[in-house]
Amino acid sequence: MFHPRKILVPTDFSEDSNLAFRTALSIAVKYQARIFLLHVIGEQSLADYCLDQSIVDRVLNESIVFSNEKLQEVIDRNQQSGDIKVIPDVRKGQPHEEILKEASERKIDLIVIASHGKTGLQKYFIGSVTEKVMKEAKCPVLLIRSPDK
Repeated sequence: MFHPRKILVPTDFSEDSNLAFRTALSIAVKYQARIFLLHVIGEQSLADYCLDQSIVDRVLNESIVFSNEKLQEVIDRNQQSGDIKVIPDVRKGQPHEEILKEASERKIDLIVIASHGKTGLQKYFIGSVTEKVMKEAKCPVLLIRSPDK
């Protein structure tokens, strides 16, 4: 029988991602698992806009600080049981690649991911990040679909 001990939940702070986190929490309670809550800051090249590198670095650093604060808010708002350890993490890069790296590095047993995020396509299509994670993940992936999609 499958008993996940390490659960990865990627989030873009959308309502669908929050639903995935709440689902992961209920699984974690049942199996005394740890949750790794991950946000990936996409690498858009601000330098392409002819910005000074110091400005680009400052925006990236502020994005990291903001993302860490948002992760903590998600944890505080959704965590019903204080017994579940939730480890927040922020990475920068291509979202699906960073999700898969995190899963590999932390030896994740289960990825719980929303079918759509902020950049979700039409309601009939799975988001491109989710689709890539599902195809390439080395562990089981639980796809959470919002009831209204």
